[in-house]
Amino acid sequence: MAIAPLMLDLEGTELTLEEKELLKHPYCGGLIFFSRNFESVEQLEKLIHDIRAATPNRILLSVDHEGGRVQRFRDGFTRLPALAKLYADSDDEVTALRAAHHHAWLMASELRAMDIDFSFAPVLDLNYGVSEVIGDRAFHGEIDIVESMSKAYIAGMHDAGMAATGKHFPGHGAVTADSHLEIPVDERDFDTLSKFDMQPFAKSILNGLDAVMPAHVIYPEVDSQPAGFSQVWLQKILRKQLAFDGVIFSDDLNMEGAAFAGNYAQRAVAALDAGCDMVLVCNNRPGVIQVMDEANIELETAERLESQRRLERMRGQTHINRSALLDTERWNEIESEIRAFA
Repeated sequence: MAIAPLMLDLEGTELTLEEKELLKHPYCGGLIFFSRNFESVEQLEKLIHDIRAATPNRILLSVDHEGGRVQRFRDGFTRLPALAKLYADSDDEVTALRAAHHHAWLMASELRAMDIDFSFAPVLDLNYGVSEVIGDRAFHGEIDIVESMSKAYIAGMHDAGMAATGKHFPGHGAVTADSHLEIPVDERDFDTLSKFDMQPFAKSILNGLDAVMPAHVIYPEVDSQPAGFSQVWLQKILRKQLAFDGVIFSDDLNMEGAAFAGNYAQRAVAALDAGCDMVLVCNNRPGVIQVMDEANIELETAERLESQRRLERMRGQTHINRSALLDTERWNEIESEIRAFA
């Protein structure tokens, strides 16, 4: 069935009656989990079963499960290190690349075993040492290292049957402001951004990157709109110049970096009109309801049908159940290796 363009979240560890109705709305095509939705492996399994049973279409299930400080599920899952540690704590490049592939495979395999389609990973920003919100979530500050590590990481996710999402295009690492709290502005010109921050995205697209999440950052030398609301960034540069045919996800429209676009219905429409295939509205139930009630989203236009085609690629591929996964020699060997980085 077609995948609709709105991704929402849940309030707790059990599915409420209201949430069952929201998941059936024709705009709802995805759901993202947070730490508040997790108590145990058994509870999460039941919650996912209930979600699947409640939705007439098989919606996309997602989570931010990068490792380090951004890992939503803890007890019962491997404690994953931050991506920066994979290179910093390796003795040589070969070891680091193997660790990136194994980290990705382990993360993706454990999530796929729970019937979660994908994690929003990897972070492709360059770590300039100025952005606390990025920091060690990025592989490194040098372009060639980020490019090689991300290539191995994407391959590891694919090996586990999971699509990869690069964030935050065209690069969030050079601004100090946190787009969760304010609208960051990056004053650099396009040539500088293209030469440095955009390179990991460009190379990752060639290496099979399935999706991109743009930054809630304004680059005024290129466009007055934040990247996630900019036709210049999403259609002219990402789609045409970089020839990207994968999914574009908005970042959370509840973030302060999206507030300039108006209320939640207006933010959703603006992001979709700019070129996003799916928009996220998280941590704000009234905002979700407003999008459903007030946003005029035509689901049968040529653009939306093309988005649905792209979104189908985000569905998780064949996986084995959790108990079978944890019995494999591969999982046990890789889990021990990656746990040593944490």
